[in-house]
Amino acid sequence: MENKKELRGWLNDFGLSHPLVIGGPCSAETEEQVLKIAHELKDTDATVLRAGIWKPRTRPGNFEGVGALGLKWLKRAKEETGMLISTEVANSNHVDLALEHDVDILWIGARTTVSPFIVQEIADALKGTDKIVLVKNPVNPDLPLWLGAIERLYSADIQKLGAIHRGFSTYEKTRYRNNPNWQIPIELQNRFPDLPLICDPSHIAGRRDIIFDICQTALDLNFDGLMVETHYDPDNAWSDAKQQITPSTLIQMMVDLKIRKSTDTEADYRNALNTLRTQIDVLDHQLIETLGRRMKIADGIGELKRDKNVAILQSRRWNEILGKMILEGEENNLSEEFVLKVFKAIHQESINHQKKIINA
Repeated sequence: MENKKELRGWLNDFGLSHPLVIGGPCSAETEEQVLKIAHELKDTDATVLRAGIWKPRTRPGNFEGVGALGLKWLKRAKEETGMLISTEVANSNHVDLALEHDVDILWIGARTTVSPFIVQEIADALKGTDKIVLVKNPVNPDLPLWLGAIERLYSADIQKLGAIHRGFSTYEKTRYRNNPNWQIPIELQNRFPDLPLICDPSHIAGRRDIIFDICQTALDLNFDGLMVETHYDPDNAWSDAKQQITPSTLIQMMVDLKIRKSTDTEADYRNALNTLRTQIDVLDHQLIETLGRRMKIADGIGELKRDKNVAILQSRRWNEILGKMILEGEENNLSEEFVLKVFKAIHQESINHQKKIINA
């Protein structure tokens, strides 16, 4: 996909002085619920009302959405409040129904993004429309798969495109429902800086108490907007109750969140920033040199294990290293999550070096 300026055009057309805010319930439950939330969000910085109509659930037996009936509720909310409306589509039939009910923004969910066949089906159904289409990242941390879904839509001449970062599944237990892996959306931004990027803090968090912090991180990283699940009675929501906030909480969040400038032209700022960045560059160079020296030692260990016919993985030694490094990380204000990621990567590289020597 070429880096096309018109990708950002639809966002600029809103003429907002703040990031785009999409709010509304995880699921449309009743007409009264949809209308009540819409009226509480109108006349705020929330421009778009969201609600799930079809809910793909991990396991059967849970609430899977009210179906097409909910589109009538969204359409009425749009007529009464003037808000734009959005919902998730997972196949061509969903697309046809959404278009029939004049849904403004359609998004493709994480479970759908993983299937090029389904994405192509949706792209074909949308061909020739001028609707805004947002693509959530796939469930697993796979940037090419995410880009591929966007490119399929762009190839179908759908130019009002954007991406939604909703975090990634992981087998490791973290404080998040879906690990943010911020480096992946950052790489997406680097490759396509004119592709609007929206953060879905609700699915990243999985719990409402850290939604604000995730929103602020996203804005600090120059995200273009936020999609926040909002319910007037979140504890009794029919789906994803723990990660929804009230409309009043969202409104207060929009007041409290800080929008950063992309840069500052003052000489003092530029000079101070360049000095600090130079220090970072020096340290990064030293890090690479240190890691290179460490791997040379790992090569020596590999040669010794080869000569003595000893297994590469030594679990006790590895656990000792992790324990010590976590403690040293705490002393240096480094999170356990970060230390684990770094040293697991180092350990894997060390194993790779030793495997080459043993198998040579």
